[in-house]
Amino acid sequence: MPTDPIRVAMIGQKGYPPVHGGIERHVAELARRLVPLGFEVDIYSRPHYSDLDGPAGTPGVTVLRRPSIPTKHLDAITHTVVASCDVLRRPADVVHYHALGPGLMSWLPRWFGRRRTVVTVHGLDWARDKWGPFARWVLRTGETASARLPDRTIVVSRALRDHYKQEHRVAADYIPNGITPPNYRDAGVLTAAGLPTEFVLFAARLVPEKGCHLLLDAHARLPGPLRRRFPLLVAGDAGFTDGYAARLRDRAHPEVRFLGYVHGELLEALFSHATVMVLPSTLEGLSITLLEGMGYGRCCLVSDIPPNLEAAAGHAAVFPTGDADVLRTRLEALLEAPDERDRLAQAGQLHAIEHYSWDRVAERTAALYRELVTGDPKNQSRG
Repeated sequence: MPTDPIRVAMIGQKGYPPVHGGIERHVAELARRLVPLGFEVDIYSRPHYSDLDGPAGTPGVTVLRRPSIPTKHLDAITHTVVASCDVLRRPADVVHYHALGPGLMSWLPRWFGRRRTVVTVHGLDWARDKWGPFARWVLRTGETASARLPDRTIVVSRALRDHYKQEHRVAADYIPNGITPPNYRDAGVLTAAGLPTEFVLFAARLVPEKGCHLLLDAHARLPGPLRRRFPLLVAGDAGFTDGYAARLRDRAHPEVRFLGYVHGELLEALFSHATVMVLPSTLEGLSITLLEGMGYGRCCLVSDIPPNLEAAAGHAAVFPTGDADVLRTRLEALLEAPDERDRLAQAGQLHAIEHYSWDRVAERTAALYRELVTGDPKNQSRG
């Protein structure tokens, strides 16, 4: 006999559709795959992120646009409080929070609404450079809450799983991010936008922990002919870090192009043709950008933080975190070695396609939800 779908509410992401942001992309990819598996999904969205309110265009997925106070410190928590109260009057079986700050509210639906709650930890947000002492304390509290308050805790990397085991004695469920099959675009998409077809690519928000300032310094010190042949394209913009983004633009040399937030065909063209993708971050959960770059068959150069090493699995060039001098040296070597770029790109693509799939992410997450709702231990999803 047919059964009613399990209804899941997603809280913590900025919104839908995923214009920018790794968590937003994660939620969107997960939601549309959960529907065929027997679920309905409500995605809470912030007014400044998207105007969409209602059906998302995918049957079974609904966007609930609710207010927030759109400032650096209050945006996430105010929206989470509003969404957590709103969900109490809706027929949600599972309330799924994303990130440490929103996870602070995971007790409310569980205790007052008798809903099952899940928190996905996408990274240790308290370590981000943009936060002051009080915000760091709140987010550290959120980390403890994510380990203690929900019914289940999901982490997106093995490094985070080890962290939760060591720091909180919690066996978190490891369910990584995924990638979609590459949608290659002709170089004409780039030339039509006035962009080069050979370039170094940085694709991330302009926040200090993503390390764009390191890449600017490294790229500026490349030999002139190499720097002019392979200009730096920066795809991303500020995330409540306008001062940092302005400083990047002020210090940039002429061979740097700031493109702002990029999506759709142009982003696919950038992934299709980047000579080298650089991820110089000092903090990550498990970078979707890195996984996608590898999936597109790009040569990637990454900082040696554990999540980047985990994702790359030896199939990317690596430099010591925060070291702009070594970053310059490694970048110059790659730009002058097409055979090495091709070797890393091919190996990385095979690895990414084999190990990171949104379909598997959805299947494992669905199994976790069913176990929570039905109490059936056969749906165990811990990895």
